[in-house]
Amino acid sequence: MPETIQSPEVELLPPMLAALPDPQGVSLCPRRARWQLDLLLLALECVDLNASELMLQVLRDLQLQVMIPNRVVFWQIRCTNPFRQITQRTPLPLAETKALTAVVVQVARRQTAILRHLLLVLDQLQAQNLPPETYAPLAEYLDRFRRHFRKRMNLQRSGLFLYKNNQALNELGLKLLAQLLLCAGTKGMERLWLSLFDGEVS
Repeated sequence: MPETIQSPEVELLPPMLAALPDPQGVSLCPRRARWQLDLLLLALECVDLNASELMLQVLRDLQLQVMIPNRVVFWQIRCTNPFRQITQRTPLPLAETKALTAVVVQVARRQTAILRHLLLVLDQLQAQNLPPETYAPLAEYLDRFRRHFRKRMNLQRSGLFLYKNNQALNELGLKLLAQLLLCAGTKGMERLWLSLFDGEVS
């Protein structure tokens, strides 16, 4: 059995993470949740070129370094996404999953204005039957998203064949923008956390 990433005892978790309920019968992060969290982080990196540094700052601000002490461990944890080019067959404890959830939510909150603006413009373009690439910031986001996705994900996996197509990748990128805005809202962390296990708990 693969070695599990070292995790602190639950009682050492910061209160904001300890408040997230452990799903009954689940002790490790499901593969779909690892994929979803890594995708949301990737989308944030495409919204803001400085998001990677901001994620590390959030880890420090929330005092989550007991679980994710540095950039290398953060990358290793993201590589537990089974669809990455470089993936680690390492189980991800729920404590680290909660930390990633908090990072997604906190960075999304700091990007609320731009997320709201991009989605507002997208609605307006769709109402006029215009493609999202009509608006330069949306075009830049989608271009970065396609490039980052293809560089980091293993498109030879059968589950990702669909994303060899630009249109499918654009739709995924736009869907992630909407999910990030939901994460940034009231109770966003609780909603994201519960959605990660939707269908995973018997």
